[in-house]
Amino acid sequence: MTVIFAIVKRLLASNIISFILTALVVLCATSSGNVVLSNGNYTWLLAVLTPFFFVFYDFSKLMHLGASKKDYFLGCLISYGFLAFCISLINTIIHLLIDPIYSAQTVINLMDVCKWTENGMIVAALQQMFFLLLVMIFLHVLLSMQAYWYGWLTDAVLVAIICVFTPIAPLRAILAGFFQIIMLNGNAVLHICICLLLSSALSLGGLAVLKRKSL
Repeated sequence: MTVIFAIVKRLLASNIISFILTALVVLCATSSGNVVLSNGNYTWLLAVLTPFFFVFYDFSKLMHLGASKKDYFLGCLISYGFLAFCISLINTIIHLLIDPIYSAQTVINLMDVCKWTENGMIVAALQQMFFLLLVMIFLHVLLSMQAYWYGWLTDAVLVAIICVFTPIAPLRAILAGFFQIIMLNGNAVLHICICLLLSSALSLGGLAVLKRKSL
């Protein structure tokens, strides 16, 4: 555990650029319209940026320092869980304390759009956390595959799904149903279970990819 804890500290420390960029966007994002996106939702940017640094920067550094692939991946998962918790906490606080201040504007927070707040703020924060964890693990696995043929194939399949499913009504309904389950889901138990199930499956896939990955 000492080794994994050291890896987690290094991963988070090397992610400083993501922290800075996200903080700047959260603090500087403004809008003059009557309907605006909550500044708290810009914290989700951290969940998108972090996997890029963990995969393309930290992996090779940690391998050269003698870390095992298993410890690296466990460190990534723990870091993603910690960041998902922090992002969810910050966005929830902003939604509760800062969003109501903008009385002259309608502030939209994705926690409301996704129907998570229908279950109360604590449960909504948990739903947000597990969703963000799923997003980070998905990006991590997808980015890890990019150097291999199955990574390019996965990219092509994802693009094909978007291009083919979007213009065709029956297929578009299937795609919308998928996003409704993993994101726009007011059923907290179902939503959290689905996110955990997909995160676990992706983690197993990520381990398989990592075993084949070289420096």
